[in-house]
Amino acid sequence: MKIAVLVARILLGLIFFVFGLNGFFHFLPQPQMGDEAAKFMMGLAGSGYFFPFLKICETLSGALLLAGVYVPLALLILSPIVVNIFLFHLFLDHAGLPIAILLVVLMIFLGYAYREYYKSIFTHKAEI
Repeated sequence: MKIAVLVARILLGLIFFVFGLNGFFHFLPQPQMGDEAAKFMMGLAGSGYFFPFLKICETLSGALLLAGVYVPLALLILSPIVVNIFLFHLFLDHAGLPIAILLVVLMIFLGYAYREYYKSIFTHKAEI
């Protein structure tokens, strides 16, 4: 189990570290998108802040996963990003759906592996 967690953590870390850096340095080609997907991406880009913030989150979380430090925090930060990647490819751009499914599987597996660190989040009636 430890080896599977290590492989999943490094794979997820590499994916987000590389694609996060690509958002700043553009060393990977951008795939073609359909009209609806392109409109959605242009809307996000039009905000001016969204993609720099997203790519910083991806790069830093990927680095944390690769280093093996603050892994539960990195997974927590990446969770909404992975959900949005999956939904984007499910509804707007089917070409990236296999990698989106891989990301979801890796996140669920790692979330389960690190479940002990999330127990306090699910306290029904938290008190101060």
